Amino acid sequence: MSYDSSNDEMTSLLSADPTVRVAPPPLTAAASDEPYIAPSQNMDRQALEENQHNEQNRISSSEEEEEDDDLSYGAETVIALFVPVTICMAVVVATVMSVSYYTDQSNGVYLAYTPFHTAGASGGQVALETLANASIMIGVILVMTVVLVLLYKYRWYKVIHGWLMLSSLMLLFLFSLLYFKEVFRAYNVISDWITVAIFVWNFGVLGMMCIHWKGPLLVQQSYLIMISALMALVFIKYLPEWTAWLILAFVSIYDLFAVLCPSGPLRMLVNLSQERNEPIFPALIYSSGMMWMITATTPPSGSESDGQPVTEQDGFDATWQRRNQSNFAEVNLQTSPESREAARHEIGTPPPPQVRRRDSGDGGTKGVKLGLGDFIFYSVLVGKAAATGDWNTTIACFIAILIGLCLTLILLAIYQKALPALPISITFGLIFYFSTDLMVGPFMDRLIESQVFI
Repeated sequence: MSYDSSNDEMTSLLSADPTVRVAPPPLTAAASDEPYIAPSQNMDRQALEENQHNEQNRISSSEEEEEDDDLSYGAETVIALFVPVTICMAVVVATVMSVSYYTDQSNGVYLAYTPFHTAGASGGQVALETLANASIMIGVILVMTVVLVLLYKYRWYKVIHGWLMLSSLMLLFLFSLLYFKEVFRAYNVISDWITVAIFVWNFGVLGMMCIHWKGPLLVQQSYLIMISALMALVFIKYLPEWTAWLILAFVSIYDLFAVLCPSGPLRMLVNLSQERNEPIFPALIYSSGMMWMITATTPPSGSESDGQPVTEQDGFDATWQRRNQSNFAEVNLQTSPESREAARHEIGTPPPPQVRRRDSGDGGTKGVKLGLGDFIFYSVLVGKAAATGDWNTTIACFIAILIGLCLTLILLAIYQKALPALPISITFGLIFYFSTDLMVGPFMDRLIESQVFI
């Protein structure tokens, strides 16, 4: 029995590479008419050992990457949400402090959703009217949200887009025109109507393109912050005094129901979006630009052997198969289920697929998302505090909202599910407002009058 000299030369060349597993060359046709069968059990054992070692290395490296990603994720998430929330509230506070138009309610004009506002009413009547106005407002919000969910459920996307585009059109053209007019008047800026019209036209058209079509992420975020601030100023201007505070309390309770209740409208909207793998409309959501999603690392499928698909669980990964196909095209390697089971029993079962966090990899088009309603009600609370003219109350409410947002992010990291962003922040803001306005403010004024410094 003799080997072919060309096969001996090829074997010696391949053996120089330690990563290549070389099987004995087949017998020549003269020596044997039967195809050569390699020692499959040894090959299975070696392949499983290498695969298990590579899997352990990949798991350890992925764990290290996850630790670094978690630290980066937490810091970047806090910063990415604190900055826009701070900017939105700062715009509202600066406007309320400098433009008296948004705090002057002497003309008695209010929103149509708050019909009860009797001038000079008694305390009991004010309480009843406030409760009625807040209930009507929350009912309107609930009905509009349910309508939105139904339209989304039955895929009436064109109706939703038309609805949102009409809202954005009014905010970016009409309300922005009123805003710039009052700001110019407050700061005594002289301008003609033609220049203002051209500016508002370009401002509105660019905003519509960035929000509803395409545009740089930073520009889109800026417009979303701007329309949130404009809407908050509208609420500050046209909501009765006590109705605004009760609405803030009611909307935080409603947010708990809408997001956490299984039949809540916002919960259903998020579930439908996740089932369809579709993003929620950008006119409703602020995206911070960094999105993390959970993906499972599944073993790659291999070629077939003996009519059965060969996978990594059989001891053959994609790298081994490529080497086998390129270097041993002429060698007929055969394995059997019995040999693979024996090798698997001796080596052990490979570890299960690991769940890893991965970046979405789409250039930051997705991200950690916060509803524009959260921006609006945060700004309403701080704006109403700024309307009192007391910086202590304003700063206290500002800090309370950021503390509540930070606690919400901590809960989000723990539970890994959609959570309402209003309850904690609004609760802290209301507590800080009334405690500062009714206790801390008078106490500090008394200390100043008595020339007592702490």
